[in-house]
Amino acid sequence: MPTPLSLEGGRLSAALQQQYWDEGFLFPIQAIPAEDALAMRSELETLEAEWLDNDLPLPLSTYKRVNAHCVMPLAHRIGSDPRILDVVEGLLGPDILIYGVEFFIKEPKTTQIVSMHQDLTYWGLGAIDGLVTAWLALSPATPASGCMDFVRGSHKNPILPHEDTFDANNLLSRGQEIQVDVAEKDKQKIEIHPGQISLHHGLTIHGSGPNTTADRRIAAVIRYVRPDVAQEVAEKDYAVLVRGEDRFGNFHAVPRPEAPFSPEALALYDEMRRAQAQATMSGAVDKKGFYA
Repeated sequence: MPTPLSLEGGRLSAALQQQYWDEGFLFPIQAIPAEDALAMRSELETLEAEWLDNDLPLPLSTYKRVNAHCVMPLAHRIGSDPRILDVVEGLLGPDILIYGVEFFIKEPKTTQIVSMHQDLTYWGLGAIDGLVTAWLALSPATPASGCMDFVRGSHKNPILPHEDTFDANNLLSRGQEIQVDVAEKDKQKIEIHPGQISLHHGLTIHGSGPNTTADRRIAAVIRYVRPDVAQEVAEKDYAVLVRGEDRFGNFHAVPRPEAPFSPEALALYDEMRRAQAQATMSGAVDKKGFYA
């Protein structure tokens, strides 16, 4: 098990900040105690059991994977956790927005993968430095359970060509895969355990393999942006101010959900999904996936 990086009062040192900008990622960081992460997992799985057959307008898996912070108080609470924000502030500065929270889950003994890709490919935000993904483990993410692979220094590339596969075995919205051969020797296994996070740049090439273990591989994935970032493709976009000030107003505000899947939150969720689909599905030949 990799040794967690040392924080200074819960924050990144100058050396760790520089390592992130040099390599495009950082791990493992013990952002919260393991028992807190396991409690979050329990809360998520209770919600899954209660809402799986509760006649939601869309499949529960869609709400978990796209803008969960809009309809699930747990997702909003994880994204706004000050212990995670303290770490992220070292990279984005004092003004931080949540762009999205989602739950990436690989069920035990399954073949689902995430193809090698760059996050910013289809989000309409451009090739920016102002977005950081925090990947919080709620269960062990190991090579056997399908932890992420990062390519060191790949964030220094522009957005590279990708191909849509819409493969049912691929957890990405378009099954997008970068059209560059990535050698196995260039992949860094990102093993993290409950309560630990990894951080990666929006241009870092990454993916993950199948979960061959008997346990679920569960992650809460938070996309943070600076307020000066702006949507360049869709007519409008949405975010949540969780620290500091927003002096730009580039995003419509998303309120904190008071209860899971309230009618008001579900209506806003549909509005967000339609608006963001203008960017995420731009240029797609097939209109499939979470944003279809």
